[in-house]
Amino acid sequence: MKTLSHYAEARFIAIITVRPKEWNATAVNTILKATTLFLIAIFGLTACLDDSSAGSSPSTDQGLVIASWNIERLGHGTNKNYEALGQIGAQFDLIAVQELMNREGAVRLHSALEDVTGESWSKIYSEPLGRSTYTEKYAFYWRDSRVDLHESTGQAMTYLDPDDLFAREPYSARFVDLTTNDIFVLATVHIVFGSSISDRTPEIKELSNYVQLLDEVYEGDPTILLGDFNLPPTHQAWSDLKEIGWQPLITEGATTLSGTRQDFANLYDNIWVHESFPITVNGAGIFNAPAFLGWDFQETRRHVSDHTPVIMMTHAAQLRGSNDAVQLSPAPGEERDTTGMIRGNRNSQIMHRPDCPSYDRVAEHNRTYFESVEEGERAGYRLAGNCP
Repeated sequence: MKTLSHYAEARFIAIITVRPKEWNATAVNTILKATTLFLIAIFGLTACLDDSSAGSSPSTDQGLVIASWNIERLGHGTNKNYEALGQIGAQFDLIAVQELMNREGAVRLHSALEDVTGESWSKIYSEPLGRSTYTEKYAFYWRDSRVDLHESTGQAMTYLDPDDLFAREPYSARFVDLTTNDIFVLATVHIVFGSSISDRTPEIKELSNYVQLLDEVYEGDPTILLGDFNLPPTHQAWSDLKEIGWQPLITEGATTLSGTRQDFANLYDNIWVHESFPITVNGAGIFNAPAFLGWDFQETRRHVSDHTPVIMMTHAAQLRGSNDAVQLSPAPGEERDTTGMIRGNRNSQIMHRPDCPSYDRVAEHNRTYFESVEEGERAGYRLAGNCP
C-alpha cells in the first residue's frame, strides 16, 4: 500500500473557489492543461450558488438530516416528476446527488426544493465526469437556514485520479452545520457498474486511499463518504476501508427499486464514516420513496428514480414528515432484533410467520422483515401456503 505522503504527491486534487455564478468550463480546462500535474490544479467545475434571500426561520432542533440520492439521469427525458423529487428532498437538509446529467436538471430540482419548502436552498455541482461520451455530474443541495459551505475555504474538490481508477472521480466539499457549528466534509461518488463485480472493486479499494488524502487536505475535519457504490457493504472489496476504521451506517435492507416487483433489490447506496466520527449520529437508514409518495415501485422508477435515498440524522434532527418512511439500520456493531417479526423472501416475495415451517429456510441474503402480515401485503408479499 502506498504511503500517505506518496499519495498526497501523486493523487492530484482539483480545487475551485465557489462563486455565485457559473464558470466557463472550456476556459478553465485550458488552464488545467497548462498546469503542472504534481501541483494542486485548477479544474473546470460548474459551480452554482443560489442567492435567493427568501426563506423561513430555522428549526430550533439541532442537527441535520443528510441524504445521498442517485436520481437516475436527472435532467434527461420528460418523465421526471420534479414536484415529487422536491417533496422527497424537502425531508432533508443536505443532499448529495449522483447521476445529474445537465444544468437543466440541476436548476429544476433546485426550484422544486424551494417551491415545496418555501425556503431558500443553494446548490453546487461538478463538471461532467466520465471516461467516454457518457458523463455525469455530482451535486450538493442544502437548506440555507441550516447549512452552508465552510466560509474559510469556499472550495469544492474533484479528485483528478491520474491512474484513471475511477470512471467518475469523487467530489467533495466542506460544510458547516449552522445549528451546532459542526464542521465536516461531504464526499460523494458513483462507482462504475460495469459488466461484472470485478469492474467495481478497483474503485472501491481506492476509496481507502482517497479518504486518507481527504483527512490531510481538510486538516482532520471529519468526513462523510456517501453515494451509489454499486456493491453491498458486506463485499470483501471493502476490507481496505474497514481496516482503517471506516464503517457503513446502512447495514440492512436495499436501496434499488426492483423493475419487476413491488420491492427493493440491492443495498448499493450507503453512508460511511470513521469509527472515531465525532458528530453524534442519532439514526441512519433507507428512505422509502414509494411508500412516502404512495406510489408503486414501477411508477416511482419511471417518474423519480430507480434508487431511493439513504439518510443519516445528527444530534436531535428528525425528518420533517413521518419517520414511518424510513427503515432505520442498527447502529454500527449492533444487530437488529427481529424476534417475532414476519420474515419475507425477497426472491420469491413470499413471507413467513415465525410459526410457519419454512421460516428458517429463507436464505439470509434474501431476508427482509415486516411488523405484520398486512405490512408485507402492502409491499407486495403473500403469506406462504404452508403456514398454519
